[in-house]
Amino acid sequence: MPYAFAKIAFTPNVLDEQKRNGAGQYARFLEADRSGGDVLGAEERSFIEARDGFYQATVSETGWPYVQFRGGAPGFLKAVDDTTIAYADLRGNRQYLSTGNLRENDRISLILMDYPNARRLKIWGRAILTDVSHGTQDALAPLLQHTPAERIVSIKVEAFDWNCPRHIPQRLTSQEAGNEIDALRETNATLRAEINALRKAAIPTT
Repeated sequence: MPYAFAKIAFTPNVLDEQKRNGAGQYARFLEADRSGGDVLGAEERSFIEARDGFYQATVSETGWPYVQFRGGAPGFLKAVDDTTIAYADLRGNRQYLSTGNLRENDRISLILMDYPNARRLKIWGRAILTDVSHGTQDALAPLLQHTPAERIVSIKVEAFDWNCPRHIPQRLTSQEAGNEIDALRETNATLRAEINALRKAAIPTT
């Protein structure tokens, strides 16, 4: 676990609870020689832009967390640079729970899932909301090419961590399942052709 994530996650109460439950070894992630976890590398950026959805958490001014799912075609969540990610915020049911929360408290947390490969990336950051009517920076303009967005949500990454794959169920989207089935059909066709060829070779000629 990188330092930046541990610094946010391991509050005094969390450290006390870890120690009470015999998990005090996590305190080492806060030692002075630790570093990293706040700059996105090539692996993180590639993973982020391959997602077709993620879970997003915000907190209201009354202290209540709110979690929702954001979805779109792969690439709708963009790694703008090595410390910034962004997505186009589409019009939904017009309750504006996340938007209202972020106007008061810019802290945001994302969980990005890759169910087929049991991979999970957690991100903490601070959000900046840019109304589309006010224009956007050149780096964010591609997010608006094919989407009727109300605003751009830019997130300055404070910390990230690759989570343990344990207990992640394997799930496939219809497209992923279709790809798996197509691969099996291709393999099956190849095996059938090989079997037919072997049968023909085994038939004695007269």
